[in-house]
Order: sequence, then C-alpha cells, then structure tokens
Amino acid sequence: MHVASHQIVVFPGTFDPITNGHIDLIERASKLFSNVIVAVAKNTRKGPLFSLTERVEMAKEALNNLPNVSVMGFEILLAAFAKQQNATAIIRGLRAISDFEYEFQLANMNRHLMPEVETLFLTPAEQYSFISSTLINEIAGLDGDISPFVPAKVAKKLQEKMKYKK
Repeated sequence: MHVASHQIVVFPGTFDPITNGHIDLIERASKLFSNVIVAVAKNTRKGPLFSLTERVEMAKEALNNLPNVSVMGFEILLAAFAKQQNATAIIRGLRAISDFEYEFQLANMNRHLMPEVETLFLTPAEQYSFISSTLINEIAGLDGDISPFVPAKVAKKLQEKMKYKK
C-alpha cells in the first residue's frame, strides 16, 4: 500500500471514550497517510462523560503503537484546527447508512469553509460497524461487559467512572 508522503490528515471526534472501531479506522488511516492527527473535540454540547484531558490521555494510550499518529485536543472550529495543522484531508467514519446524511452535510460545510481540505470517508471492519461510544457508555452504565469493544485500560477507566456516577 502506498503512503501519501508528507500528507497530514485529521481524524476528528469526541472519542468519549475511544473504541476499537475508532482504533480500526485510525490504524487504516495511518497506512494511507504519513501523519494522522486524532483530534479530540471538547464538544461540551454532547455532554461528554470524560473530560477533554481524560479523552486525550485514553486515546494516546490506545494509539501509542502507531508512530505516525498523534493525539491532540481542540476547542475551535474543525476548519480552523485543520488549517492550523496544515492538514490536506479530514477522515470521517461511516458505520451505517444512517450516518451518511449528517456526515454528508458536515463534509459539504467543511468544503465551503476550507475548499483546500478534502473529506474522506472510511468504513470500519464489519465486527466494529455497530460500536459507538454512546452504546458503550450505556452498556457500562448497566454493568455490561464492554471488554470486546474498547481497549482494556479504557474499559477499566469507564467502569471506574460509572462507579462514581451511581
């Protein structure tokens, strides 16, 4: 597989928490681009379970085996962040057709805000297509087994967080 030389791609998301589905997409992006920036959005609108700092730390830990992947938190418009990082593309994940309409709207808005940056869609491996951070949080909140869906250290932190919420 050919890696685009000196191409920087941004993979944005809330990552609350990072899942094996996210990691699958990031690993595949790391084979296509020389530099992948996992951009963890503050996104207080979504009311994340974990703080921005915690989400960045968990992502860094989960991705530390990928030398061309870095993790950064951001609190500004994605278009501005992508420009700051000299990104040439944004990667977005599509799990199901239901994701497409929203992602299509985002891609068109981002194209309007930054026409020099392309949006690329990746689909996760089949075994990850149903995983979302929201579902993982719901399962963990009801004491379900989340170990197949997230890295072990993320599962531990999520279980600890749920103990304090009860």
